[in-house]
Amino acid sequence: MKLIMYGTNACPDCVHAEEVLKDKNISYIYLDWTDSTANLKRFLKLRDHEPLFDEVKKEGKIGIPCFQLEDGTLTLDLDLVLEKVQP
Repeated sequence: MKLIMYGTNACPDCVHAEEVLKDKNISYIYLDWTDSTANLKRFLKLRDHEPLFDEVKKEGKIGIPCFQLEDGTLTLDLDLVLEKVQP
């Protein structure tokens, strides 16, 4: 399994993250939840059950871009992704 990025092209932070991943030649799967109800359901399942999103939800934010590393770790931190993932 590769790096997975959850997001939408309507989000400037997601667009930026995707540009960075492409510029660094990092292979990833982009699950844009505005393109697919299945992708939205997959993201919401994570968001509803993972403690990572607790603070995000309190702040009224969505929690994207969200990254799932190859080992299953979830993060909202692009810098952490860049540290952990090699092109």
